[in-house]
Amino acid sequence: MSIQQSDVLYTAVATAENGRDGRVATDDGKLDVVVNPPKEMGGSGAGTNPEQLFAAAYSACFQGALGVVARQENADVSGSTVTAEVGVGKNDEGFGIIVKISATIPNVAAATARKLVEKAHQVCPYSKATRGNITVELAV
Repeated sequence: MSIQQSDVLYTAVATAENGRDGRVATDDGKLDVVVNPPKEMGGSGAGTNPEQLFAAAYSACFQGALGVVARQENADVSGSTVTAEVGVGKNDEGFGIIVKISATIPNVAAATARKLVEKAHQVCPYSKATRGNITVELAV
């Protein structure tokens, strides 16, 4: 389900220079980083890369969704962590990504943790945006 422009609460703006081997900055100056391809892809690896930035954003968003779901379920997710692993590789269309989301939720039983992660995957905006486009594996 899409949102309308009138429903937008916040818009992030970032500009890239020189693609994967340059610089990315937000309009408010809060993020300004050098990006370089990783050594595994023939680059210098000196800066961050789009996959690391996506992993950081997805893990933060997913952690937020986990908190929303936990409040609805009266579950204690304090001390939890969410890690996103973003892989990039060749596919039939050139290149693609694959994601693994791993959550550690110490204060709930394993079955409950799994249920919370699956529900978070249904409400997380990044999960919704990527659903049907890339493989996303969930792990608890």
